[in-house]
Formats: sequence, structure tokens, C-alpha cells
Amino acid sequence: MKTFYLTTMISVFLLLCTNGIQAQTVQTQLNQFELMKQFLGTWKCELGEDTTYFKFSTIIVENKSFGDGGIEGYQKILQKDKILSEQKHVMGYDKKSDKIIGASIKKDNPEISLTVSWFTSSNTCERIPFEYISNPEQATPIFIYEFKSTDSMIGTVIENKKTVGTFKWFRIKK
Repeated sequence: MKTFYLTTMISVFLLLCTNGIQAQTVQTQLNQFELMKQFLGTWKCELGEDTTYFKFSTIIVENKSFGDGGIEGYQKILQKDKILSEQKHVMGYDKKSDKIIGASIKKDNPEISLTVSWFTSSNTCERIPFEYISNPEQATPIFIYEFKSTDSMIGTVIENKKTVGTFKWFRIKK
């Protein structure tokens, strides 16, 4: 009887431990397609002295829905009403990789830039160069966008595992 009782107790204990471990490792799948829509709208960022590029400039990004699931956008960097840089971009959800693929091209440079993005939480998105899609931990630079509200986000740029810039973005109401 002691053996039966001991065996039963050990079995129940192992069963409970196994269920607890499984419950801790199960993650809810984030809907990348829906979360991507947080980028829609017109966003503005003021760059100050602490910026490596385009000091004392303003970035304006206009993102609109494209078709049934994409985003098309236009970005310009201004300094005292003078346009320093312009680019167009598209973003779309790739079901196979469960990631957001982006392509952009600057007005004064025909070289296309490809990126891959994914949400790590409902309000945080990471973006890296597409060439690192298979090995994201090696990527540089890494852009992290954290939505603080529906109308503000913080963008952080990381190069070689060091933060090199943090930028505040605000949605412009039209």
C-alpha cells in the first residue's frame, strides 16, 4: 500500500510540474498584420543636436493603407522648410515568416532598402535590415519602436549592441 501511495504521489507531482512548465512556455501569438496598422497616419519627429544625422531637422512620415493589407508611405526630412531627403516605402505582412516586410527607395538614390519587422508585444516593434532575417541577433542597426499611446511612440536605434539614438514621434492630427 505504501508503494502504491508513494508511486501515485510522485506521478501526481510530476504531472503538476509538467503542466506548470508547459503553461509557462506557451506564448500567445501576436497578430502582426493587425499590429502593423499602428503605423498608419502622419507622424512627426523633431531631431536635435544629439542626432548623428540631420541635426535640428524634422522628419514627417505619412503612412496610408494600400489595398487589403499593405501600407504605402512617404517620408521627408526638413530643415527650415528645405527638404533634405525624401523617400517612398511600402510595408506588407508575410504569412510564411509571420513578419512585416518593408521596401524603401530614396528620391536621390536608386538603391532599394529592404527591412523586416515584427512585434514582440502589442506595443513594441523591432525592425532590422532584411539580410538578417535568418539571423536577427547579428543585425545592425536595430530599430525598436515602442508605442506609448495611439498618438506617440519612441524610436530607439541600436548599432553594435549600443543605443545610438532615441527619438520621440507624435501623430499629427489632420
